[in-house]
Amino acid sequence: MTSPLSILVIEDEEDIQQLVTYNLVKAGFQVFCADNGESGLRSFITNGPDLIVLDLMLPGMDGLKVCEEIRSVHKAEIPVLMLTAKGEEEDIVAGLAAGADDYLPKPFSPKILLARINALLRRSRLPSSDEDIHEKMVFVHHQITIIPHRYEVLVANEPIHLTHSEFQILLLLAKKPGWVYSRQQIINDIRGFDYSLTDRAIDVLISGLRKKLGTAAAAIDTVRGVGYRFSDQPG
Repeated sequence: MTSPLSILVIEDEEDIQQLVTYNLVKAGFQVFCADNGESGLRSFITNGPDLIVLDLMLPGMDGLKVCEEIRSVHKAEIPVLMLTAKGEEEDIVAGLAAGADDYLPKPFSPKILLARINALLRRSRLPSSDEDIHEKMVFVHHQITIIPHRYEVLVANEPIHLTHSEFQILLLLAKKPGWVYSRQQIINDIRGFDYSLTDRAIDVLISGLRKKLGTAAAAIDTVRGVGYRFSDQPG
């Protein structure tokens, strides 16, 4: 019998923490809880959850800092869903820039929360079963090596650590060098269904991805007024 997937809920509002926990347990997940950023990080290190539900407004260390700390360790593949009352565009952009994979504003529907969580978990486990990459395909271009089934990216043979969204964007572009994707096409592909993300949010993700690619950042071209593409010129 396989063990249930585990989710860490970092939320300081007791009623919301209980609501989220109840619905996750009912859906068959193992749940760990923390009510502040510091204890959340300790639980993350100790328990190694499959996904994190993270409140933005926490006492002490806020959710943005917690997310940045999580992304700084070598477990960047763990998806993070930010659950918060702050739902303005600036907050969404800040959350994505900190490394969040999705963003759900309060008040929320438990059904929508579960749908978002299941979508993130499917995407995080997709590389091992996706028919396009099941045969261990490797993409090498512009000093960049992408190994989808192992969820690895190397630049000049050195590993870099990407968030789920960054990895999915890079893989999407690299699979069709020279193919121009609009920002909306990128959203649709990496999210799977309609999400309230803006063009600016995609720009933030691309900017973060370029920073991590370092000397290979030129592989991602901006097509002014349209979107982005993976350069088909020799790197």
